Amino acid sequence: MRSLMALILTASAAMADPVGITPDLMSVTVETPGGTVEIARNPDNSNRVGEDWTLTSRPCPNFCIQPMVPAPGVTPVGELEVLAALQDPDTLVVDGRIRPEFEAGTIPGAISVPYNEAADRLDELGCEIDFDGWICEGALPRVVLFCNGPWCGQSPTAARRMIEAGFPAENISYYRGGMQNWQGLGLTVVEGVGL
Repeated sequence: MRSLMALILTASAAMADPVGITPDLMSVTVETPGGTVEIARNPDNSNRVGEDWTLTSRPCPNFCIQPMVPAPGVTPVGELEVLAALQDPDTLVVDGRIRPEFEAGTIPGAISVPYNEAADRLDELGCEIDFDGWICEGALPRVVLFCNGPWCGQSPTAARRMIEAGFPAENISYYRGGMQNWQGLGLTVVEGVGL
């Protein structure tokens, strides 16, 4: 009986402490193609990250640790900046992973622009096609790119290809932590929809 009571007290304690994003911010609401989504951290104090995100040692190449700044002029950002970007109508948060990874789970409000398509889809980011390439004078003021995590080269490759195609580097932010950090913090993940 005593061990059962201890188990109940331990379980209730795991749920007792609030899990905020910051001391003053419990959640953020964003609009997605599927409707409004509330982003919050998992409130279960004993929650663990899923098995897919516990693998620490992937062979390099292809899974080399990425730099904080994938190209000159790109701004590194963290989770709080991504949350702010999701609420900014002048900013797009872009999942640079291949489409099946996006569809399996992504940051709410992110759009899918796989890294191998990024340089060809700059029209979606405010650039205009020209005979010689892209004119990006009217480009979005900010695009936040992310992929699987610090070892994933998909969004850094997208950033470099976008810059080579004419997109301004200073308009790109890079969330290096990606899905691994996002899920490690227990933040909301949704199935990716749309293109």
